[in-house]
Amino acid sequence: MTKTTTQTKSPEKYSAKAQKANKSQIPEKPKVQYRIRNWASYNENLKKRGSITLWIDEAVLNTWKAAPEVVRSRGGQKQYSDGAIECLLMVKNVYHLAYRQTEGFAGSLSKLLGVELPIPDYTTLNRRAKTLKVKLPTSEKGSIHAVLDSTGLKVFGEGEWKVRQHGYSKRRTWRKLHLGVDEATGEIEAELLTGAGVDDASATADLLKQTQPKIEQLSADGAYDKEKVYKAAAAKGVEKITIPPRRDAVLWEEDEADPHPRNENLRRIWECGRKEWKIESGYHRRSLAETAMFRFKTIFGDHLDARETKRQKTEARIKCVALNRMTRLGMPDSYRIN
Repeated sequence: MTKTTTQTKSPEKYSAKAQKANKSQIPEKPKVQYRIRNWASYNENLKKRGSITLWIDEAVLNTWKAAPEVVRSRGGQKQYSDGAIECLLMVKNVYHLAYRQTEGFAGSLSKLLGVELPIPDYTTLNRRAKTLKVKLPTSEKGSIHAVLDSTGLKVFGEGEWKVRQHGYSKRRTWRKLHLGVDEATGEIEAELLTGAGVDDASATADLLKQTQPKIEQLSADGAYDKEKVYKAAAAKGVEKITIPPRRDAVLWEEDEADPHPRNENLRRIWECGRKEWKIESGYHRRSLAETAMFRFKTIFGDHLDARETKRQKTEARIKCVALNRMTRLGMPDSYRIN
């Protein structure tokens, strides 16, 4: 006796053809379009970003050589100031140059300008980048709405095409860049580069500590829904926190006289719904942190050139400084037209 089997066709709703037909029946939402009000001035500002005078300041040229140290330490003394090293590293990252090309670029520029400046060699730039302290400049302001987010920067590994075709190997190494951004101006107020395994909530205390202005509102995605984030925000004196709790969230323990901000958000979500809460709380402004990440990767790429951790931190900080300079030149003022 032979056993016969019959093949049954998969249900029509699971077939690729049926899914494509069902998808075509769903009306597509019209694409949102925006128009820039200040296109003339913004266009000029975009051109100014390529001007070499923006990245080499006259004040840096006047303090190019390092000041003599009062107490002489062992070993060779600094010949170039930190401002000179930072200036050349800024040019290197903005114009996507290697260390040797940066040295040659600075030497030729010195000759063209008729300024006799000693140019540090590429080994000096590489060595000083390890210990250079870079300050993140921001414009003076009162209270701000800070938005937090993070993104990955590749150190080395295969390209995306190879990964898509053949998969990735164990040699792909990443770093995580955490940013605190001013929602109104788009300036980066705080920056931190960590290993890929550091979660977003763990970096919050450091980001808030770096932020100089008073934080009126703090917005972040659900990855920041942890007690350590609320403790760091309370220590900073943040007035309003808009972090969406997870969908199965429960109330945390609190004092009746001092309700926990997370519990207040959760109760409001239960009353009006998650979508309405995001609108009325201004949570959607958090997406401007993703816009800052997009600008960072568009201008500087999605990878780090340095291989050593301390140099990688210097590189990431200098790129954020350059991005803030570009932001100060002018940002587009757009409005929705449909």
